[in-house]
Order: sequence, then C-alpha cells, then structure tokens
Amino acid sequence: MNRESQRLAQQTMAFVLAGGRGSRLYELTDRRAKPAMYFGGKSRIIDFPLSNAVNSGIRRIGVATQYKAHSLIRHLQRGWSFFRAERNESLDILPASQQMNDENWYKGTADAVAQNRDIIEGYGPKYIIILAGDHIYKQDYSEMIRHHVQSGADVTVGCIEVPRMEATGFGVMKVDTEDRILDFVEKPKDPPPMPGNPDEALASMGIYVFETAYLFRIMEECAAEEGYNHDFGGDVIPKIVREGKAVAHPFSRSCVRTDREDGSYWRDVGTVDAFWQANIDLTDFEPDLDLYDTEWPIWTYSELVPPAKFIHNEEGRRGHAVSSMVSGGCIISGSQLDRCFLFTGVRTHSYSELRGVVAMPYAEIKRNARLTNVVIDRGVTIPEGLVVGEDPEADAKRFRRTDNGICLITQPMIDKLDA
Repeated sequence: MNRESQRLAQQTMAFVLAGGRGSRLYELTDRRAKPAMYFGGKSRIIDFPLSNAVNSGIRRIGVATQYKAHSLIRHLQRGWSFFRAERNESLDILPASQQMNDENWYKGTADAVAQNRDIIEGYGPKYIIILAGDHIYKQDYSEMIRHHVQSGADVTVGCIEVPRMEATGFGVMKVDTEDRILDFVEKPKDPPPMPGNPDEALASMGIYVFETAYLFRIMEECAAEEGYNHDFGGDVIPKIVREGKAVAHPFSRSCVRTDREDGSYWRDVGTVDAFWQANIDLTDFEPDLDLYDTEWPIWTYSELVPPAKFIHNEEGRRGHAVSSMVSGGCIISGSQLDRCFLFTGVRTHSYSELRGVVAMPYAEIKRNARLTNVVIDRGVTIPEGLVVGEDPEADAKRFRRTDNGICLITQPMIDKLDA
C-alpha cells in the first residue's frame, strides 16, 4: 500500500450492508442472516469484507443489520471488539431502529445509510465506501478509493469481470475506454461487453465509493423524486450515471492474491450449491482462494478448542481423512473422510463414510452413516446408519436436494425421520 492510498483509507469510513437473509440458502438462513453464515472452517462470510477494510487501513466501520441479526451481532461482539476509540477506531453495529415516523425496517440499501446519517457524520469521514456483507473475496479498498479520487468521480463502482452471458443476473456497467460508466442495466438479457473485450462484461459487486457530503446530497435529491425505492443500484447509481460522473473500478486492479492464486477470486455463496462448492474447493491441492495468506489475514472470532484428533487404527475402523480440511475441536473416530470440510467441533463415529461433506460446527455423525455430497447445518446429529447421496428419490423426500444433487440436512429434517 503506497502512502497516498494509506492516507485516503484513514479518511474513509466503511459501511457494510449486512441485513439480507439470503433466501436461496433456504433452511440455512432460517436462524441467521446470510452474512453470518459459516465459511472456510472457522470464519463467517462477513469476516471477508471486514478483514478487507481493516487490512486496507480503514478503521472506521459501521455494520447495518436487520434480518435474524442475533447470531451476526454476537459474532461481531466476540470477534471484532479490538477497535480502540483512542486510536480513532470504531466498529458500530447498526440495527434498524424506530424512527420518528414509527417505521423501523430499512427500506433499501440507500435507506440503511440514510437512517444512520447522524452516526456517520459524527465521525466526519471525507469518503465512505459502501460494502455488501455477503461475498467471499480479498480486495485492497485503498486502491479503489485512490482510483476514485484520481478520476474525479462522483461515485466509483466496484465491478467484477465475468463472461458476458453469465452477467444476466447482475447489474451490468456499460463503460467507455476511460472506465466512465455510460449506462447501468439491471439483469439485462444482452449484457453490454467491455471495451476491447466482447466476451466479458462488468458486473456490479455492490461496492461504491463516494465523498460523504456528496452522497448525502444526492440521496436527498433522489428522495425528492417520485418512485424512489431507497436503493443504490436502482436509484442512486443510475441518477449519477445520468447527471454526474460514475466510474467503474475493475476488481482485478485491487484484488489481493498470493503467488498461489492465479485469478481474481470472488464468490457469491448465495445458493446451497454455491456454498457447498466454494467450501469443497478449498480442499483442492492448490485452491483458488488461499486461506493461508498471512499478509492479508481473514480476522474472525476463534473459539478456544483443542486440535483435531484422529483415533482408531483397525482395518475397517481407521480414523483418516484424504483431501479434506478438519477444523479444531473435531474428533474423527474410526471414520473415513474423502474431500470433506469439517467446521469446528464436528464428531464422526466409527464405520461412518463421508464423501463431499460440508459439516458446520458441532455436527455429529453417528456410526455406520454413509453421506455423499451433503451440507449439514450447525449442531445436527446424523443418526446411526443413515445413508444420503445414493438414492436421489429418497433424498428428495427427506431433505432439501438441489438439482445438482447436493443435499442440505437440518435438525428439523432429521427429527421428522422418527415422527
């Protein structure tokens, strides 16, 4: 990080939008918001944008919460309480709260910022960076802020480069050769290509940089217009594209990667399939995301647990794992694991066979279970002898089975087996 980027980061507040449910994760978000979902063995999804902010030199952070916020707030209190006011650092948890008009839910992404205007202005940041709290990636935000200042933009929009016809589910930027945004199109059937690269398109990452004073001024103007939906992507950004200067910032310019990471890693783990795949991919010999990067650590709350343990060494009853990641506090007791990802405190018992299993904290797999390509929610007890992943019709009747054959298992689903 150069001196100019560092100086700008110190003048910036990060505002993280972490109120979304993530309905495509189905029962996994019945008890927690999507940003509070577990990922990578010991982290939560929200740890990634928060770690990016801290590693980028931003030490003023607000987190707007809304849906099922208790798990998220508890995690932030336990794992992110190291900020010190005397060093001009802060992390504010900002649940939707009752206003003068007795309405208490955030109406949209822009409204989450507007409702906390007094708190933001109290810190007096010159710049503000708006972040989505539900994506997995490593990015140096200070470089994006520097690009914003140097370009003289009214807003700078973080964009991920994707194959053009895969961008139909995103907000897509049409830009010129100087990165100026000419048009912003939500979920287009025919996405506009990047200049000089007809096979790629620029999709919005939901990351925006503004001068703070300008942001509140433009939001006031938007609020006075008919049909205002209190949304950055639907209202604020299109207005700036029409009337001001909006600039795109390709993710590849500020993506943080090690020598072991080839591309620009960014994942939306908003479906059961995507969540399973992103975790299982981490078991690869050289995964696309390097969690062992000590230069850009992913900060989180670390439970005090003993190391993982593998026990029994008999033929047919040998605790072992191949191409798997096993977190602290796990006990692999006479079980076979192949390409599995076990979160903190998982217990597997004798003669069980696990292949392609993502087991969240404190799940327990009893004897003789055979599980293939499943996601197990936190604290679930898999009964003795249960077989999942071998009979698609039976799986679909008992559990949440995706079209790609991944089964989601929660405790209420298990309880119904005995009902």
